[in-house]
Amino acid sequence: MAYDIRFKRIYQDASPADGARVLVDRLWPRGKQKDELALDDWYKEASPSTGLRQCWHRGELTEAAFGHAYRHQLDQAPDCLLPLMRAARQGRLTLLTASKKPDQSHLPILRRALLDALRTEDAADRDESTSPTCYGS
Repeated sequence: MAYDIRFKRIYQDASPADGARVLVDRLWPRGKQKDELALDDWYKEASPSTGLRQCWHRGELTEAAFGHAYRHQLDQAPDCLLPLMRAARQGRLTLLTASKKPDQSHLPILRRALLDALRTEDAADRDESTSPTCYGS
């Protein structure tokens, strides 16, 4: 199954085409009130840990090192992806961030982790064997 997971800045206007809108930053966006964001959820658990985010922002990690560490963090807590996976199964999911460049933030890594988890779950569902056919006498 194909999943439609997009991302954009929280400061961009909401659109009906966004589908489910989920903020996946650990910190609340500056200058924004909850009622003006048209959020379906604020899901901090899938964002980078505070320490990882701070190292990244201080320039202590390369992009590759940040991506590896963040993906490891997600892999160690696979249940943190479940609410986002449920939303993706229902239609378009737009992941939101306050980052100025969503394409260069944690969102592409999170999207890849979500797509991988969804495909793994889909494959497991297809591979489940059914009960043997019962022939009556």
